[in-house]
Amino acid sequence: MGTLYMKDESYFHRMDGAVKLILFIIWMILTFLFFDFRILLFLFLIGCILVGIAKIPSRRIVLIFTVISTFSILNSTMILFITPTHGSELAGTYTPLLHIGYATITLETLFYTMTLSLKYFTLFPFTLIFIYTTHPSQFASSLSKIGLPYKITYAINIALRYIPSIQAEYELIKHAQEARGIPFHKGEATLFQRIKNRVTIFWPLVVNSLDRIDTVSNAMDLRGFGKKEKRTWYYRTEMQFLDYVALLIGFSVLIIAIYLKLTIFHSFWFPFFLYRPACTHFLNSNFEALPL
Repeated sequence: MGTLYMKDESYFHRMDGAVKLILFIIWMILTFLFFDFRILLFLFLIGCILVGIAKIPSRRIVLIFTVISTFSILNSTMILFITPTHGSELAGTYTPLLHIGYATITLETLFYTMTLSLKYFTLFPFTLIFIYTTHPSQFASSLSKIGLPYKITYAINIALRYIPSIQAEYELIKHAQEARGIPFHKGEATLFQRIKNRVTIFWPLVVNSLDRIDTVSNAMDLRGFGKKEKRTWYYRTEMQFLDYVALLIGFSVLIIAIYLKLTIFHSFWFPFFLYRPACTHFLNSNFEALPL
């Protein structure tokens, strides 16, 4: 179908597209609202259960999980070496962990990077659910139903549909380059050469994408798209009782989360704060002079 949507009969597949979008926004607010490892871990586990309910195959999960893991590792490494004491500034304690010449990485910063990485992974489950269980046309009609202009919803519909097409075209161009003897795999060239060869794919990919945009725009103009104020939708769903229940639960959780944020979970949580004297003594005696 030229889309990432996977047809199934799970609860999330039957859910109204606009409801899923609202729940996704609530999930993002919950994720960015807290900087507490315990809450983020709880949200991540809940998200994994929801992915199981959505019946998303593991092979679809692995690729995106690998991308997020790579980004998280690179981001954490940069934080540790550029701002090695940032976690201590947030926690209000200083526990030396690793001396790197110009500065000392603290235990607080290490735990800060772990918490930040978990924040990224917490967004991962519901993102998968939204991408793989939402039919683009049904999603566009749901957004139009809640008052969003149909020109914007149709643009979102096209964007969701063309993501797989761009991926397929990228692979097609790569195979054409491989047929001409350009290496893309490990063992055939150095890492820098492989990266350079992959970057060269983006120029023809962009040119072909612009050509496709021009073709689609002309086709829409010929059909009089945008002439009328409103339009009808072939794919249209009505909110069911369970959709209202999901919205009620989502907003209730959001209100409770805001209350907890204002009253209990104010800032960055550091678990070793209560045990800092013993922890500091151990780290100072073992890692204070440890070279990089």
